[in-house]
Amino acid sequence: MNYNGFFASALDQLREERRYRVFADLERIAGRFPHAHWHSPQGKREVVIWCSNDYLGMAQHPKVIGAMVETATRMGTGAGGTRNIAGTNHPLVELERELADLHGKPAALLFTSGYVSNQTGIPTIARLLPNCLILSDALNHNSMIEGVRQSGCDKQIWRHNDVGHLEELLKAADPARPKVIAFESLYSMDGDVAPVHAICDLAEKYGAMTYVDEVHAVGMYGARGGGICEREGAMDRVDVIEGTLAKAFGCLGGFITGSTEMVDAVRSYAPGFIFTTALPPAICAAATAAIKHLKTSNWERERHQDRAARVKAVLNAAGLPVMPSTTHIVPVFVGNAEKVKAASDMLMADHGIYIQPINYPTVPRNEERLRITPSPYHDDALIDALAEALVDVWERLELPRGKQALAAE
Repeated sequence: MNYNGFFASALDQLREERRYRVFADLERIAGRFPHAHWHSPQGKREVVIWCSNDYLGMAQHPKVIGAMVETATRMGTGAGGTRNIAGTNHPLVELERELADLHGKPAALLFTSGYVSNQTGIPTIARLLPNCLILSDALNHNSMIEGVRQSGCDKQIWRHNDVGHLEELLKAADPARPKVIAFESLYSMDGDVAPVHAICDLAEKYGAMTYVDEVHAVGMYGARGGGICEREGAMDRVDVIEGTLAKAFGCLGGFITGSTEMVDAVRSYAPGFIFTTALPPAICAAATAAIKHLKTSNWERERHQDRAARVKAVLNAAGLPVMPSTTHIVPVFVGNAEKVKAASDMLMADHGIYIQPINYPTVPRNEERLRITPSPYHDDALIDALAEALVDVWERLELPRGKQALAAE
């Protein structure tokens, strides 16, 4: 039997649908973010990154790099195994304390990624609640969807950010039944924000737990970088706050924070935590340095918001179809899988600008887009060059502009 033929056929289908993913071979230049070297088929050339989730450039901050280098020199590179077998390295203990403090919770638990923290945390919590019902926002991230699926619990999907629909589902549920409302604080493809207080009001009214994913908001919003929940004064109202260290904090790892009992139960029951190697000491120390810095420094957040606002203004002035967003996410609508890939390729090859195309299943079919994420280090000249490059690509591909394109959406 030709097993490779099955794999080849599956890949051919992705290519036919223009969904085959090509990863750019990039070498970031320390101290020069957002500039990087692209190892293209024609050789090495410099490009500007416009779609990184290292939102604040913290991966190259001297404090973060210094903490990583010093800890690796002192303690080595690996964690030595699972925390059960090898013990917990002390920088990891310090990091969990820092995360609990960031979100105003008694306890925190660290995972190897934000994806794993959702994929493992959600089903573990739900399975420990007898006959649990999970109510999940329709636009939740794949990691949350997988966590809900793996729980084996009953689930209901409520229309995105529609608290009226959520209340209908809660009202119809058995009042005595444990319920978990799972949602994101900031949705990364559209850049919109959840009505956190309204959701918490319903949770209190109908006796539900709340689980919020803050991965695209931690470090970015709130007086100390605690996320949308901190900005809205809602951290004490949300039962479980989940986040990542791989975006605004510039490192690696995911986490949940909440009550001592909940965190200890996940620690004690979650296979995705128990049976995987812990994060190395150097990464933990680097993440702690990033969190501590952003708890006291607002320059990065303020500059970042200024840059995002300028990008939106300049692109809108150029007549480009910028989708509405109240946050740092700047989606530019294309609506065609083949043309969004062509636009990305042309920006890279002809203008030295890297923006990865966003296709199905990340977004619905015919809602393909370029997702732009400015940083504090994208200056006015880079923003103007981006607008000029996008206008050139839009004209060459004969893509609709401005309101015409968004109306077609």
